[in-house]
Amino acid sequence: MTEANKKVFLIGPGYIGLEVLDRLLEKEYDVTTLVRREEAAEELKQENVKVVMGTIDDSELITKQTAASDIVIHTATADHLPSVQAVIKGIEQRAEEDKHTYYIHTSGCSFLSDDSHGEDGSDTIYKDTDPAALDARPETSSHREIDLAILDARNRLGLKAKLFIMLPPLIYGASTHGKLSIQVMTMARFALKHKYAGYVGGGKGIWGLVHVKDLSYGYATILQWLEASPDEVSLENPYFFCENGEEATWAECAAFIGKELKAAGKIEDEAPRQIPEEQYGDLFGKYSDVVIASNARNRAERLRQLGWRPEHTDIGKAFRDEELPVLLKETGEFSGYGKAAASGSG
Repeated sequence: MTEANKKVFLIGPGYIGLEVLDRLLEKEYDVTTLVRREEAAEELKQENVKVVMGTIDDSELITKQTAASDIVIHTATADHLPSVQAVIKGIEQRAEEDKHTYYIHTSGCSFLSDDSHGEDGSDTIYKDTDPAALDARPETSSHREIDLAILDARNRLGLKAKLFIMLPPLIYGASTHGKLSIQVMTMARFALKHKYAGYVGGGKGIWGLVHVKDLSYGYATILQWLEASPDEVSLENPYFFCENGEEATWAECAAFIGKELKAAGKIEDEAPRQIPEEQYGDLFGKYSDVVIASNARNRAERLRQLGWRPEHTDIGKAFRDEELPVLLKETGEFSGYGKAAASGSG
């Protein structure tokens, strides 16, 4: 079966998903995506993308579309268990009919977050060639409840399906479709509102980085590998990291935000400072510490072994040249990141 004949169901045609969609269209896959807005649906239809109208809460629809698809890629959120359960149900229906499915689920490196509160950097670096270290993480870790549902299904299905988990680090850069990242841009919107660039906790927490375009090629690399590999890969390591070899502390992120916003005439003092807890509501609420204070260091050894290489600009230049021009055109009151950015309790 050629790529053009293989049916892909993409859940979440947003910041990550639209870049992944571009990679799929380049390979001429037959793509259907879940869309909740008519305007977005019309734009996608012009690119010869099929659409089904609905949301990630439409479990029956997701199961039905999964059951009709050879490949499922979930990029909508790392924290919505019902949609993942609906995908698994569809995969199980296919398995009963001896139809094989590839599923790539998007989790995130908040899963690795420690409780340092940004007071210290960490020497702990996770590698995706060491799945035992990831399996040893607490079940209360962010995103873990959803990931465990996938791992459980993986064990049940065995060779009948190939299920893998992508764990992106701090994603940055504007997408081809003009969409912006989450963590840095929430910090930047906070800075515009409060007139200072800030960081949560001590600001010393370290995260890996990846440009959204490089990340999309990571998904394409995994898919290419899955299609070229024997069935036995479904029993191997389920995890993939995708980082570009660079890292940043949260204070460093606040520093380039402050520098560029001052240069744009939006704040008077570029020096970053600690954000008081009572203002976390304008960030990620109770998950602010997990999402933009902790340590979450990792190495994408598996993708590099498959030939993937990051090519796009660094995080500071991307903020200045790609994201800030879009950000400064935004209107309306900002009151924090309104969607789920993390989960878990530890």
